[in-house]
Amino acid sequence: MNETLNDFITRRRLEVAINKLVTRSNLSITTIAFESGFSSSANFAKAVKQHFGHSPSQIRKGKSNSDSKIGKILSKYGKAFNPVDLYPYHLNQQNDKPQLAEVIMNVLLKTYPQQTICKLTSYGGYSPEALFKTWDKITAWGEGLGIEQSVQQRIALCYDNPAITPVEKCRYEATIAIDDKVKVNLPFEKSILPGGTYVVLYVKGDAQDVAKAQMGLFSRWLPDSGYEPDSFPMMERYLNDVRQDGFIELEIMLKLKTLVQADYHK
Repeated sequence: MNETLNDFITRRRLEVAINKLVTRSNLSITTIAFESGFSSSANFAKAVKQHFGHSPSQIRKGKSNSDSKIGKILSKYGKAFNPVDLYPYHLNQQNDKPQLAEVIMNVLLKTYPQQTICKLTSYGGYSPEALFKTWDKITAWGEGLGIEQSVQQRIALCYDNPAITPVEKCRYEATIAIDDKVKVNLPFEKSILPGGTYVVLYVKGDAQDVAKAQMGLFSRWLPDSGYEPDSFPMMERYLNDVRQDGFIELEIMLKLKTLVQADYHK
């Protein structure tokens, strides 16, 4: 994997922490540091600075510092990191207001039953070539079972934020719905999409539009929704073929659970 176990663990802890800095404004940097397994906010700040080249406060404010040192994310992983990219709706508020309003209006809550799926991992992360190769392979597998491509329910499990995680390190699984009696062999895996309440957001556009919608969902809609994400990755349900149409049409899906408010009077 071209990454030591220690580097992997450190990178994942930091990536989760940065996502919290962006989407959980109610949490202090110190709280996020402890929740992420660091012994102090000072140690957390040092680790963030070394990896991303920016301090936690700079990242939370969405400010890029030209004087910041090059972080490990660039020197080791070749990814240019800019905190501004984590706040797409803050870049140009005048132009983005209509987009944000449209995002909020398109949010729906839906209840889905449990579904058996076959999934296949993309071994090139979120790179387009790896994604197309993965989808072509699982689509052909489904057609071999008699599931025509036109009726295949194509849902991707997206585990990482490409604004934070190097593209080739992002974890992505292509899935199609199958009958629970179907036998599945490696490299394919049988799994379950859990039933329950999902927030669903329709998006049509390019990759940047999808990224804006995803960040808007987490940073703008979710905090006041009364829900929090369940322990399941964000999903993308594809409604077209971008290679044929030249644009992306999909539904962002996120499994929810009711936000439990702590009772501090007990």
